[in-house]
Amino acid sequence: MTTWPTSYEFAQYYSILFCSQDEEAYVCIYSSRNSDTILFHHQGGVDIGDVDAKALKLEIPVGQTGVTEEQVTSKLLINVAPAKKAMVAKFVTALYNMYVNLYFTYLEINPLVVTNDTIYILDLAAKLDSTADFICRAQWGNIDYPPPFGRDAYPEEAYIADLDSKSGASLKLTILNKKGRIWTMVAGGGASVVYSDTICDLGGASELANYGEYSGAPSEQQTYEYAKTILSLMTQEKHPQGKVLITGGGIANFTNVAATFKGIVTALTEFQSKLIEHKISIFVRRAGPNYQEGLRIIREVGKTLGIPLFVFGPETHMTAIVGMALGKKEIPSETSADGATANFLLPGGQEQQKSKPVTPSSPVSTPTSPTGPGRSLGSAGPKPLFSAKTKAIVWGMQTRAVQSMLDFDFVCRRSEPSVAAMVYPFTGDHKLKFYWGHKEVLIPVYKKMEDAMSKNKDADVLVNFASLRSAYDSTIETLGFPQIRSIAIIAEGIPENMTRKLNLLAKEKGVSIIGPATVGGLKPGCFKIGNTGGMMDNILHSKLYRPGSVAYVSRSGGMSNELNNIISKATNGVYEGVAIGGDRYPGTTFMDHILRYQADPEVKMIVLLGEVGGVEEYEVCAALKDKRITKPLVAWCIGTCASMFTSEVQFGHAGSCANSDAETAVVKNKSLAQAGAHVPSSFDTLGDIIGSVYKDLVSRGDIVPQPELPPPTVPMDYSWARELGLIRKPASFMTSICDERGQELLYAGMPISDVLKQNMGIGGVLSLLWFQRQLPPYVCKFLEMSLMVTADHGPAVSGAHNTIVCARAGKDLVSSLVSGLLTIGDRFGGALNDAAIQFSAAYDAGLIPMEFVNEMRKKGKLIMGIGHRVKSINNPDMRVKIIKEFVLQNFPTTPLLNYALEVEKITTSKKPNLILNVDGVIAVAFVDLLRHSGSFTREEAQEYVEMGAINGLFVLGRSIGFIGHYMDQKRLKQGLYRHPWDDISYVLPEQYN
Repeated sequence: MTTWPTSYEFAQYYSILFCSQDEEAYVCIYSSRNSDTILFHHQGGVDIGDVDAKALKLEIPVGQTGVTEEQVTSKLLINVAPAKKAMVAKFVTALYNMYVNLYFTYLEINPLVVTNDTIYILDLAAKLDSTADFICRAQWGNIDYPPPFGRDAYPEEAYIADLDSKSGASLKLTILNKKGRIWTMVAGGGASVVYSDTICDLGGASELANYGEYSGAPSEQQTYEYAKTILSLMTQEKHPQGKVLITGGGIANFTNVAATFKGIVTALTEFQSKLIEHKISIFVRRAGPNYQEGLRIIREVGKTLGIPLFVFGPETHMTAIVGMALGKKEIPSETSADGATANFLLPGGQEQQKSKPVTPSSPVSTPTSPTGPGRSLGSAGPKPLFSAKTKAIVWGMQTRAVQSMLDFDFVCRRSEPSVAAMVYPFTGDHKLKFYWGHKEVLIPVYKKMEDAMSKNKDADVLVNFASLRSAYDSTIETLGFPQIRSIAIIAEGIPENMTRKLNLLAKEKGVSIIGPATVGGLKPGCFKIGNTGGMMDNILHSKLYRPGSVAYVSRSGGMSNELNNIISKATNGVYEGVAIGGDRYPGTTFMDHILRYQADPEVKMIVLLGEVGGVEEYEVCAALKDKRITKPLVAWCIGTCASMFTSEVQFGHAGSCANSDAETAVVKNKSLAQAGAHVPSSFDTLGDIIGSVYKDLVSRGDIVPQPELPPPTVPMDYSWARELGLIRKPASFMTSICDERGQELLYAGMPISDVLKQNMGIGGVLSLLWFQRQLPPYVCKFLEMSLMVTADHGPAVSGAHNTIVCARAGKDLVSSLVSGLLTIGDRFGGALNDAAIQFSAAYDAGLIPMEFVNEMRKKGKLIMGIGHRVKSINNPDMRVKIIKEFVLQNFPTTPLLNYALEVEKITTSKKPNLILNVDGVIAVAFVDLLRHSGSFTREEAQEYVEMGAINGLFVLGRSIGFIGHYMDQKRLKQGLYRHPWDDISYVLPEQYN
C-alpha cells in the first residue's frame, strides 16, 4: 500500500477501471545513445517487480526505420495468448511509430489492459524532448510541462521560465526551500551545479534555498529581472541567522561580465532596505570578458548598500566563496587581483616576434599523416584532432568568434590564420575584413557549402554556429565532404533523435563531432574553436598560448575555462582541452578523447570533469581496470548534490539528469576512485589533487618544467578597448533627443513606457523629440491640430501631384513621398517659417500693421502667410477659423496672432482673398507658443524659428496626405500618367536657325 504525505494537494482525480490481473500487461519504450528499446511483459500492474529482469526486450538501432509487427510478435509477445497477439503487435508497432514521430524520449504504460477485443491504457508516464517543439508544435499543441513531482510550480519559477522562453540566453530557477538561508545566483550551467555540490558538501543542503543559473550572455535587463526575482524570494521570510547570497560563476567565454553585473547592481540597489532588514551577506566570484569593470562596479555599490559584500576574481578558486559564506573558510582581507586585462602589441612588434624562438614546456605534436585526425580513427590508433596547421571553415556570420580564433592563432605564433573561409547562405559570395595582428586580412564568405569546400581543400574542421533549427541540416551537408575530419556543433537544444542520427552518420564516415551544446575545445599553441578560452586576457592568464602537459575533457563549456585556470595554476599548463557538450548524446564521448590523450606521448596526465546523468564514466572505469588508460587520471563528476534535493531538479545541461543510481555523480565518483582514478573529496579540492599528481610526475622526471617565456602580445580591438575604458575618442555624432542603448528606449530622457502610460500622443512625442521637453497639454493639442489641418489639400497641389505621378510610374512609397516633399518651398508649404520670420520681425521692430504692409509693398515682397487662391473674407477657410479659435481660447497670450489679424484687416480691404491663410495662422501662433508658453527662453524661441522648425509641422503633416495619395493610386490600380497634349502650349521657333 502506498501512502501519500498529507501536505500534497491533487489538482486532478482519476477513476480506475478494475480488470483481471490476467489481462494486465506492461510496455515501456526508452531511448539510449545507439538504439531505442521496447520492453514488454505479459503481466503488468503494481506487482510487476523487477521489470528489467522480467520483460522481453527488442532493440531498434538508430537509423533503422520503424519496427514491424512480425518483429514485435517474435521478440516480445512470446507469452501472449495467440488470439491477442495480432492486436497487441499492431498496438505496440503503432505506439513505437508515435514515439518516434512525436519525439518522445521515454514512454511507459503500466498496466496495459488487453481484453479479447480491446486495449485499455490505464496508467501512462512519458517524457517529451522539449527541444523538438519547433518540429512538433502542430502535433503537440500547447504543452504545459509539469513542475517537479509533489508540488505546484511557484509563480517565480513560472516567471523565469517565461523569460527563458523569450530569450536567446538561458535562465533557470528551481525553488528548493523558500525558508532556506543559502541562496545562489550563478552564471553558467556547469558552474551552477558545482556551487550546489559544494554547498551540500559543506553541510548546507538543508538550508539551500534554490537551484538556478543564468548563461548565454543575457542582457542587462534580463539579468536585472533574474536578480530581482531571487532577491524578492530571499526577502519574503526572515531567518534568525540572516541569509547569504552566493553570486558565483566560472570564467566566461564571451559574456560581458560588466554588463550582466549592472543588472544585478540595479536590483541590489532597489532592494537595499530589505537586504539590511533581512541581514543578507553577499559573496561574489566571477571572471571573464570585462570582469575587472564588473567587479569594480559591484565593489562600489557594496560600499553604499550597508551590508557585508565580498568580491573576488579568478585569482580565487571558483568555489572558495562557498566556504567563506558558510563560515568554513576565513575571508581574506584582500586579494591580489590582476591589474591588467591583456598585453598590447606596439607597431613593429609583429616583425620583432618573427625572430623570437618559442621553447614550450613540451614540443607541439603534429600529425604525420596527411589524413589527419578524424577519418583515420580506424587505423593504427587515435590521431590528434588539431595541429598547428589545422584549417577550419566557419558556418555562420560569427565575426567575433572568428576574430577570437585569429587572435589566438597570432598569439600562438601560427604562420597563417586557422580560418580558411566562412559559409553564410543568406548573402552572396563576398569577403570580410579581419585583423591578423596589426594587419588586415580578407576571409572569403560563401553562400554555398560546396563552394567553400572546393576552394579550401586543406580545411578539415567545420565550426558550426548554425541555430538549433538548422544545425542538423548543415551538419548532414558537411558530412558529405570527405575532407572534413572534425565538426564542432555549438548550438544547444538540437532534438535528441537528430543528434543520434548525426552521431551514427559521423561514426560511419570516421568524423569526430564535438558537441552539440558546446563552446568547443582548444589545443594551446595550435588551434581553438570559436569562443573557447574566452578573451585574450584569460588566454594569456591561463598560458593557453603554448602547450603544457595536462589534457582534459569536460562536458561543460563554461567549466572548461575554469579548468584552464585551475590547471595553469597547479601545473605547467594545458596540452589540449575539449568540452564534449551538455546534451544527452554528445557526438564524441569521454573515452574517445581520453584514448587520444593516452596515445599522445606529449600528454603526461589527464583530467576528466564528468557530471550527473549518463553512464560514459563507467567506460573510463573499465579502461582504467584493464590498463587501456595508464596515465594518471584526475576525475570528478559534478552533481553530487542531486541526491540531497527533496524534489526533482533539471540542471543546466540537458544530459544532467540521473535516471538510475548508477547515473548519479556520487556513485560515479566512488566507481572512478575504486578503478584507480585520483578523485578529490569535492570540486573545492580539485586543484589540490591536480597539483599533487603533477608534482609526483615532476619528481619522477616524467615532466621537466621549462623556463616560462614572457607571453607574446596581440593587439586589442578598438571597440573592446573602449568598452574596457582603456582609450577614448571624440564621438563622430552627438545626440540629445533619444537613447536606445539601455534597458528601455528614451525620448529626451523619458522612458517610452511612460510616454505611452501618460497618453502623451503625437503632440507629446513631438515635444520630446523636437524640443527636448514635455510641453503643456494645450501645446501638444495645438501641434496635433496643426498636423491634422496640414495633412492634405487635395490632389491638385504640386506636392500631391508629384506623388501621384510617381506612384503611377510604378515607384515605391518612399520615392513617391520624397518626390512630393521636394516641391515644398517658398511657393508651396514653406511659407510657414518665412511668415513667422516676417511677422515677428515687424512686431519686434515696433511697426504698426499699416507700416508693415506698406514696407513690404515698397520692397516688392509678398507677405508670407497672407492670401489664398480660393478662400476669401467672404468664404473663410474653416481650418484657419478652428486653429484661430483654439489659440485665442487656450494660449496664455497671443500678441503676434493679434498683430497678424490686424494685418489681415488691411490686406482684405484691398482684396478679399488676401486673408490670413493656414500657413500664416499656424506660423504666428507657433511663435506665440514659443515665446509665451513659459517653456522656452526668448533666445531658444528665436533659434527654433531660425532653424526652420515651424516648417517641420507642414512637412510632417503633409507627409500623411502624400502617403494617402500614393496608397489611393495603388488601390485604384492607376496606370502610367501622361499629360495630355491639349493642356500643353507648345511654343517653338517658327523656323530652325
